[in-house]
Amino acid sequence: MPRKDFADIAAARLPAATLAQNFDDVAPPLDRQSALIAAQRCYYCYDAPCIQACPTGIDIPSFIRRITTDNLRGAAQDILGANILGGMCARVCPTEILCEGSCVRNTAESQPVQIGALQRYATDWVFDTDAALFERAAATGRRIAVVGAGPAGLSCAHALARAGHDVTLFDAKPRPGGLNEYGIAEYKVLEFAAREIEWLLGIGGIAWQGGQALGENLHLSDLRRDYDAVFLGLGLAGVNALGVEGEQLAGVRNAVDFIADLRQCDDLSQLPVGRRVVVIGGGNTAIDAAVQSKKLGAESVTLVYRRGSASMSATWAEQEFAKTQGVNVIEWAAPRRILGRDGAVTSMEFEYTQLDESGRLLGTGDLLTLPADSVLKAIGQVLLPPRADGDAGALLEISKGRIVVNAEFETSLRGVWAGGDCVGGKVDLTVQAVEDGKRAARAIHARLVGNGNGGN
Repeated sequence: MPRKDFADIAAARLPAATLAQNFDDVAPPLDRQSALIAAQRCYYCYDAPCIQACPTGIDIPSFIRRITTDNLRGAAQDILGANILGGMCARVCPTEILCEGSCVRNTAESQPVQIGALQRYATDWVFDTDAALFERAAATGRRIAVVGAGPAGLSCAHALARAGHDVTLFDAKPRPGGLNEYGIAEYKVLEFAAREIEWLLGIGGIAWQGGQALGENLHLSDLRRDYDAVFLGLGLAGVNALGVEGEQLAGVRNAVDFIADLRQCDDLSQLPVGRRVVVIGGGNTAIDAAVQSKKLGAESVTLVYRRGSASMSATWAEQEFAKTQGVNVIEWAAPRRILGRDGAVTSMEFEYTQLDESGRLLGTGDLLTLPADSVLKAIGQVLLPPRADGDAGALLEISKGRIVVNAEFETSLRGVWAGGDCVGGKVDLTVQAVEDGKRAARAIHARLVGNGNGGN
């Protein structure tokens, strides 16, 4: 009988104890003594560059100074008042290119202040003690629909609830969190996303409805009719296709789906993983998929990117981390076709690339074939625009694959705002999505309290 390589994608590659160790916290938290020592390295700069580098504008010197006096409530209020998902961002933000990258102590002779670790230290106190830092304002009687329970939607919902509005939070997934719950490596966040969301929703005034997909069982025209305002934090739910021969073979899948399955898996020893895994892409999703495949017990994991490392959207720290975890990285190689037998992938063919004098990427004609029983695609995600659901007036303006918004994050439809990855911005990061949601909430609140018709 012919051998089916897809059968090699099996569970129980490693014992449960080894998996638990592999997926333990990649950056253990600071204890009190370590936090005090780290905090005392801060110069508490006036007009601090670290604040300018933070998309949410957290007053970093202020919260660090509060840590030195054991005022963790004050430190947490500094952080969460600016970034309500400050606990998650402390774990997943690329601090090496944001706050810590801009730290005045970040020199050839000195390491930056551990801003991310100190932020986690302060915010962990909130979730460990279930401290209530914020209260709702008096009820306004206004109702807002927030579609998308990712970072942008959660940020917007909390800010509006805090202002006294009643918010209904919709999402197609059964659990809130978006990327934080379904799309980030387990070893970075463990089960923290759910804890943070439970605390966030504790402010009251936010009703949760999962399993609600815009354009399917949830319609924009109905939301505009039934609510005083609508916010869309849709993210980028679609995934780019490779467009090469063999993409339909068993064993070829989207990296985001692999990561989502892992994040929702109760027993990692039962999660299938290939023996020879090839990951295509150069962003954080590619890195997370590659590293987690290795941690699950794959014998070999190779990440292939069509350009050089300098062009990868994953930071240098993420790239180096992948290599330390045993991921082999091949640069300057573009996918050409996926080969298989009996309907399952067996290998993947690449062509080495180079830049011509004008900077265009060209194939060299030199081919490379990698054995593979699992191919994970991480070549970018795209917006899935909501359908018009029969309402010609409910057509959102889309440009370059993103929802068009003005400076106040209002879309082409009056009374409908949007933010996060679905509108794009300086960076596609959790922290930027939080800032978008916060700013949109401010604009929605101003509209609702500024006139008597809710803006519609």
